[in-house]
Formats: sequence, structure tokens, C-alpha cells
Amino acid sequence: MGVEAHKPLLESIGVDVERHAKMMGMGLGAYQNLFMSQENRPKGMAYFDWFVSEIQGERIAEINALRAQKKPAVGTFCIFVPEEIVTGAGGACYGLCGGSAATIADAETELPRNICPLIKSAHGFKLQRTCAYTQSSDFIYGETTCEAKKKGWEILNKHHPVHVMNIPHMKRDKDLALWQEEIKEFKEHIEEVTGEPLSLDAMKEGVRIINAKRAALQRLDALRGMHPDIMPISGKDALFITQMGFLDDPKRYTQKVNTLCDELEERIAQKTSVFPANTPRLIVLGTPFAPPNWKLHHAVETTGGVIINEESCIGHRYFKDNVDIDGVENEEALYKALMERYSKIDCACFTPNEGRIEKILNMVKERQADGVIYYTLSFCHTYNVESKLVLDAMEEAGIPALAIESDYSPEDAGQIKTRVEAFLESIAFSQKARAFKGL
Repeated sequence: MGVEAHKPLLESIGVDVERHAKMMGMGLGAYQNLFMSQENRPKGMAYFDWFVSEIQGERIAEINALRAQKKPAVGTFCIFVPEEIVTGAGGACYGLCGGSAATIADAETELPRNICPLIKSAHGFKLQRTCAYTQSSDFIYGETTCEAKKKGWEILNKHHPVHVMNIPHMKRDKDLALWQEEIKEFKEHIEEVTGEPLSLDAMKEGVRIINAKRAALQRLDALRGMHPDIMPISGKDALFITQMGFLDDPKRYTQKVNTLCDELEERIAQKTSVFPANTPRLIVLGTPFAPPNWKLHHAVETTGGVIINEESCIGHRYFKDNVDIDGVENEEALYKALMERYSKIDCACFTPNEGRIEKILNMVKERQADGVIYYTLSFCHTYNVESKLVLDAMEEAGIPALAIESDYSPEDAGQIKTRVEAFLESIAFSQKARAFKGL
């Protein structure tokens, strides 16, 4: 149906429809050029091609139909949100627009230049009223994972309701106890939105739905990256699927991902790969890739490499752990189970954060990766500073690594491609040297 068919709805929620339509046209054009031109794509990608065409049309209509039933609609920029509670209340929890350079100039009328592009882009979408997800949200979920966000919420709250959850930066017992209380307060805030109490059984059902979604993503992650000679799907498509997991209805999305995974298993059995067997296999580490930030993946996969995993918030960090509700018989036990799951996230906001390095080393070994690219957004100080520790560990382990800092501007795309090309050549040279020595 497309955005045009939903024009009355978009106007009713305050979207600047004319400006929004122009941005959507640019985004869909980029998607068609970068994704749909790839050869030998799995048939299961047809659903995701359709979804992107309805990303701010049919899906927005679904979310607003839920709101009409007093179900909560919660927008977020972070994976620390206990989406199980929103889902249990029958609502929608989704990522907000924030990966485009087109809104940053507007944001800089209120925010400093020298903060990360994700925060500025998202803020600009609100000022422009060009993100239908933001306009549909009962409230925006904020957290305390960095200094710029903490202060940014106060300014954003002047334009849209924001609920901030205090995420501690250490994982001592007293920090975890605070975190558990914050989850309880989040649940109470959802009840304020709906005007109804939320039962333990409903929250447990929300956990089951989101656990199933993460299990499907774990399955996709294994299929794309665990078979050294067969890549049944491009890294670019796999990234896009993960990105859509933050927007789509979780039950439908889980079913579509599992259907795609069935096809990927068949492709592996038939040795159908979208890249030659000797293609250098890379893992990307660092900050998240909010759509339409596809710059790095496109550079790698049009330069002779393939990305087999993202160690980021839109990636492995999001879906690697599930919530264990076996034996949970009261609300406090459920809050504890949620806290334990979310405290396993190895965000760079934590100190110390050695578990992240250990995880990366295991991922490189398990997936037989040929190297890593440490990607950070400009002015993302936590991931930028932590890169020293991670890259030192890569060097010590003999793992080739490339560090790239970028933003949402297209201006450095050529420079990134040149650096990736040199990195891949160095990996290929090392592979030939090892083969010559019989290693």
C-alpha cells in the first residue's frame, strides 16, 4: 500500500507528510540500489523487501491500531529496554529513526555539534516530525548509557514524553539491586499508560515471545557465520534483517526469520553460497548500525570481503542471551530474571568490561574469522576509548584488525572503501603466506 495510502493517519499523528515522503523516497531508492541489486539472494528476503516498502505505512497503522486499544507504544534507542514487559502488555516496543544525516542540521539548532550522530539524528527526526515511529510513541524510553544521552533526554522531553531508566555503570550487587528496582518502575509506568494492572502471567508471555525472537536471530547468526566455506546470505542482508527486528511485530518477525533460516539450511546442504569459498570473513565490532547506515557493509561486500557477524547492539549483543523464567512464580522473581539477562549485555558503558573482549576472542575463533573491523561513531567516547583495550587484545592474539571511525555522512564512503580494500589485501597476503608455509 505504501506511505501515500496512510497519509490521513500520518497527518493525525503530526508527521510532516511532505518532508517525510521525500525522505522515504530517498531511503527506498537506496535500499533498492544496495540490497535488491545483489545476486543469488534467498527467496525469504522477499518478505523483508516488502516490509521496507511498508516500514512507515502498514506497520505504523498496526502500531496505532494497538494504541487505539490503549496498548502501549514505546520508542527506544537502546537494547536495555525490557521489551518483554511492553510485549506482555500487548503493546509495541520499537527502535526509533536515528541513522540518517538528513536530520542532523535541524538537531544542531538545539544540541552541540560534538556529540554522536545517533543522538543528533534521532533528535532531528523529532524536530522535523519526519519519523512516524517517534510520532506514534506514547513515550520515548531513555537510559543513562552515556553522558550525551542523559542530558539529551532533558531537551527531548520538551518535545515528547520521555521515561528515563537508570542503567548502572558497574555490576556490583548494589548496582544490580538498583537495576531491578528500575525494571519494576518501568512496569509501573507501562501500567500508567494502559490504565490497567499488568499480570505476572502476561509478562511471562511477553518473555516467551521475545525469547523466541532472539532464538530465531541466534539461529540466523549461526547459519550466516559458522560455515567457513558457505555463506548462504550476504552480511548486508543479514544486517538488514536484524535492523528490522527492532521494528516489526515480534511474532510475525520470528516466523519470517525462521522460514528464511529453513531456506538457509537447505542452501548450506546444497553448498549454495553468495560468496566464493576463499572470501575473507570479517566480524564488525563496536557501535550499532541504525538504518539506513549501511555504508561499511556495502564497502566490505563490494570490495572482496564478507561480514559474518556484528558484535554490536544491532547484532550479537542484542540477541545472545534469553531470559530464564523457569521456576519464576512471582513478580520479584521475574524482575530478577530480567535484570540478570540484561546485566549480561557487555556495553562499553560498564567498567570493568573484560567479558566483552573474551566474547570477541571466542567469536573470532568459533566462526573462523579472518579479521575484525572496530567501527565506532564519531564522539561515541565509551566505545572509542574501549577500542584501545580490544585492539590490544586482538594484536596479542594475532587477529588482523582495522579501526574505522565514521558518522552518517556519505562523504567518507570512498575513503572507507580504500582502507577496507587495503585491509583485505593484507589478509589475502597473509593467507597465501600461511598456505605457502603449509600452516
